[in-house]
Amino acid sequence: MTFPMKIDLEKLVTSVFQDVFMTSFRMNMRMDGPGAYLLNGEAHIAGAVGFIGDMTGVAYIYLPVSLARRLTSIVVGIDEADVDADEMINDSVGEIANMIVGGFKGKLSQSNILCVLTIPSIVRGSNFVVEPVSDTERFVCSFRTETNQQVVVEVLIKPSKPE
Repeated sequence: MTFPMKIDLEKLVTSVFQDVFMTSFRMNMRMDGPGAYLLNGEAHIAGAVGFIGDMTGVAYIYLPVSLARRLTSIVVGIDEADVDADEMINDSVGEIANMIVGGFKGKLSQSNILCVLTIPSIVRGSNFVVEPVSDTERFVCSFRTETNQQVVVEVLIKPSKPE
């Protein structure tokens, strides 16, 4: 790897993601096989949170809108049928992204890799691709819910300090 880490980032991202989904949503997420990228076509929402410091990057969490609605009902504590505003879903997906990237940041700080988080942002669409700039490491992990809905976590990282 080209950045100053002795951490298995895929393992770290997977661990944090699965912890957040089990703790917050009581959902056991299974990991897809290697190379499983976002299945386009269905309407998706992506929550993005950046991190800046010893390492700089951004993490995207891609969810089908139907799953984002279900998770929003859990976050807000209302029936799924009562989730009626895109803004409510956007806020919840931003918070889910914050929880995942915050857990990632916490694990990095245990290895003395310090960074701060940016505010979350949201992207919606049916066919979109995020392409990293040069010298950026890309990690993609895909997970499935018990109903086979796909959630993809994509982390783009660039070291901020020379080794």
